Amino acid sequence: MKRNITCPCGEHITGQDEDDLVAKTQQHLKENHPGHDYSRDEILFMAY
Repeated sequence: MKRNITCPCGEHITGQDEDDLVAKTQQHLKENHPGHDYSRDEILFMAY
């Protein structure tokens, strides 16, 4: 089941499943927002 999240910067991230979404979101944060890190639980809480 696809999961989506919208970063506070407005970037939409789509994952094929929860693990994919968490990995993509953490990669996006690492590349675009150094110092901002969310745990798996925080990411999934914000996912839809």
